[in-house]
Amino acid sequence: MTARVEIRPEILRWAIERARFAEADVIKKIPQLQDWLSGQTLPTLKQLEKFAKTVRVALGYLFLPEPPDEKMPIPDFRTLTARQIERPSPDLLDTIYTLQRRQDWLRDDRIECEADPLEFVGSAKLTDDPSAIGREMRLAVGPADGWGARITTWELAVGELRRLIEELGVIAVINGVVGNNGHRKLDVREFRGFALSDPYAPVIFVNGADAKSAQMFTLAHEFAHLWLGQSALTDAGVQTKHSSQVEAWCDRAAAEFLVPTAELLTAWKQLRSTSSPFLVGARTFKVSPIVVGRRAMDLNLVSKSEFFAFYEAYTRQERQKREAASGGGDFYRTQNNRVGEMFARELIVAALDGRVSFREAYSLTGLNGGAFQEYAERLGVKLP
Repeated sequence: MTARVEIRPEILRWAIERARFAEADVIKKIPQLQDWLSGQTLPTLKQLEKFAKTVRVALGYLFLPEPPDEKMPIPDFRTLTARQIERPSPDLLDTIYTLQRRQDWLRDDRIECEADPLEFVGSAKLTDDPSAIGREMRLAVGPADGWGARITTWELAVGELRRLIEELGVIAVINGVVGNNGHRKLDVREFRGFALSDPYAPVIFVNGADAKSAQMFTLAHEFAHLWLGQSALTDAGVQTKHSSQVEAWCDRAAAEFLVPTAELLTAWKQLRSTSSPFLVGARTFKVSPIVVGRRAMDLNLVSKSEFFAFYEAYTRQERQKREAASGGGDFYRTQNNRVGEMFARELIVAALDGRVSFREAYSLTGLNGGAFQEYAERLGVKLP
């Protein structure tokens, strides 16, 4: 006789609710669930493992006497109060936990190798002028003027900016799914990005499911959080209302970092004479037209009605383009965004030097065996 596992129905209901699934949908996949919930029968361990995988919960949670209170592992700076009290989704939690594991490994490895802490992390205070810090951020990333001059489009500039930030020692990731699981898409309505501050291994994560025009601002906004030395979960965006002094500060620093006030005021003399000043400005500054428009509004170069009319029309067109697009692109090139090229290189070198096992390296990257080896070779590292 197959052994049954004693599980409380309220724990099963908690797991379903936590996953944001409808009970009826889970029953379609696991018909026995209805009897478990009513108490008529108990699941076998194998059946319970299938249930845990379906609702994306750790198996051990299901054996607890009562539902756990899962708290957000980092400060929550999202704008809407309703979102702040919402239970975080398994997709968000798993993404944060994955990046925390990578951060823990990289911090320990850098300390073991006697690396110096990164001076810019925590170098700013809220009492500092955010515009001045934005200019410092720009200097740290590259030349103060025209850093994207060799880049043809602002869309490509998002990836280039991520790479330049990585060169400072930051794990910078842009991903729209949990790991490489295309069935677990991240919800932009839940969050746009987060920062995990650390003097040795800081992390920036940008929700890649968001529009390209939003990703660049989120990247810069989370970069500003590192300057403050603060970890945070945010829904940063050029159209978002400031939810706190910290978010307002980071928005202003990010805006100055992407489009310096002095440069825009000088360029505006020509931009305003064009039929599409925001679009032309995007090519000039290598940022999205939305960022240029918001900066112009903040500097009183255009009215609020002009900016928001453009914002609505542009984001609608961008959404239509994304919906019409198909194909997933080059899997291994995608890993530079999903794992972080800098992090991957340091991890691969550590594996070759014996400072980390290949098994642990597979786990940290989410790539196993042949996929890990192929990605390493794409990065120019030949594995034995």
